[in-house]
Amino acid sequence: MTETLRIGMVGYAFMGAAHSHAWRTAPRFFDLPLAVEMTALAGRDPERVAAAAGKFGWDSVETDWRRLVERDDIDLVDICVPGNLHAEIAIVALEAGKHVLCEKPLANSVEEAEQMTAAAETAKAHGALAMCGFSYRRTPALSLAKRLVDSGALGEIRHVRAQYLQDWLTDENAPLTWRLDKSKSGSGSLGDIGAHIIDAAQWISGSNVTGVSAILETFVKERPVGGDFVGLGGHGGTDGPKGPVTVDDAAVFTARFEGNAIGVFEATRFALGRKNAMRLELNGSKASVAFDFEDMNSLWFYDSADGPNSGFRKIQATEPEHPYTGNWWPVGHGLGYEHGFTHQVVDLVNAIGAGEQPTPSFADALQVQKVLAAVEASAADESRWTAV
Repeated sequence: MTETLRIGMVGYAFMGAAHSHAWRTAPRFFDLPLAVEMTALAGRDPERVAAAAGKFGWDSVETDWRRLVERDDIDLVDICVPGNLHAEIAIVALEAGKHVLCEKPLANSVEEAEQMTAAAETAKAHGALAMCGFSYRRTPALSLAKRLVDSGALGEIRHVRAQYLQDWLTDENAPLTWRLDKSKSGSGSLGDIGAHIIDAAQWISGSNVTGVSAILETFVKERPVGGDFVGLGGHGGTDGPKGPVTVDDAAVFTARFEGNAIGVFEATRFALGRKNAMRLELNGSKASVAFDFEDMNSLWFYDSADGPNSGFRKIQATEPEHPYTGNWWPVGHGLGYEHGFTHQVVDLVNAIGAGEQPTPSFADALQVQKVLAAVEASAADESRWTAV
């Protein structure tokens, strides 16, 4: 490693912790073209950001993200804050000549995403590169599914089924967090987890969604303002003040892709018993693949050439020739949620080192944002078919 990539990160909660782990881990397991330095962490609360920096291994802190962007010793800005802050931070950072990694969904609106994409295109001409953090792309089994589709093993893709099922909001007294405030999050289950399956479906199939018919539902209309916060949710008080939930709790939509493929999508945080069931199945003219993140080291594959007495066979995606896994543990020793973020850092640093556009680009993320917008528009118009 001949040069150093100095990282400044904004935000230190759930995604901040995951990204911090990735920046620290990636250069210790992968040979990268650039050394990685965790230079500065930004957050509004001086005590909390200092504690997070000490815990996660950042060298310094800032309480104003603009100060972080202005620093001469920052080469890349990693954005791990709610969606309402993405556009301003990303655009200012790109205009300052910094590389940018921005968590998904890219923005809270198509207009903001378009502005960010335009800024990324301008910055690219001057050597600053931007990527959106759809980390599930870096799950080895899903990357293997992409490899199989690209090889032609599935033939013509006909069906795409995508689900993201969680249950952390099923308690009606779970507290009102920023994820339930549309002004901060943009949408609910649709943007928070639905964006992941939209991106994965388009990426693996190799074609974009062109139209949708959708239903959005909010099951619990108001929640306690305070309470005990645990993980993404927690337990609110039953006697205290409540505030309105302004996002969807669940999203369901049918879709048509470029070409002949059709799709069915479901995203909810009310599926009791499902903790992180991010599922994807593609049926082609010759074969099918199926994946469930709750069994994340496995990919299921059915080949029609095997004959009528065959069925889906389980591929344990831990062989050295499978995506990313050769840099980790012996065969059969599975990976976890955090490894996707490490692989994301690896791909980003390799792209920056080569001077190549990392993926997914802001333009890729803009396409996801357009699907999210079409889903909302369809749901607001009695599920009318809506073009993307």
